[in-house]
Amino acid sequence: MYAPDERDDASRRFISDVETLRARARQHMELGSVTPDYPDGRAQICQLLNEALATEIVCVLRYKRHYFTARGSAGKLAAAEFLEHASEEQAHADLIAHRIAQLGGDPDLNPATLLARSHSEYDQHESLRDMLQADLFAERVAIESYREMVRYFGDRDPTSRRMMEEILASEEEHADDLVNLLHDLPLG
Repeated sequence: MYAPDERDDASRRFISDVETLRARARQHMELGSVTPDYPDGRAQICQLLNEALATEIVCVLRYKRHYFTARGSAGKLAAAEFLEHASEEQAHADLIAHRIAQLGGDPDLNPATLLARSHSEYDQHESLRDMLQADLFAERVAIESYREMVRYFGDRDPTSRRMMEEILASEEEHADDLVNLLHDLPLG
């Protein structure tokens, strides 16, 4: 157990004095949230986030295509899920793009290189089962990829880590939704 003054001394070793914090905050104010003590590796973080951004955009496009092309009564049920997922993936893309900009990077929305940067693939299957399997595959790729990003960000960038953890949780829900839809399809 610490005596009251020992605890105060221990906490002061980890937190800069207020004048030092204020002086650092005044430096390069045009960088916004990126303070001088921000860890190295912002370029790598932005590159990973741009890959996640591309992944989300490709997922939006794939889900939208499946929404418009799903047929039959089972297709109508799946189409509602596809549209919901497309909307959520777009929200993820917006969060990621905002974070990249916050870090001083440029969100890469170039359609010419989108598929090359994406971890997921686009899909043009016609059968509902194949659509669901393609979407489930893409979600599983995103889940693994985002888990690796979360580990990489760790304490380097806790804000990006928390954002990707929230997106990861959503991707896991999407995978569960798709598995349930696949189980409900008649065999054949």
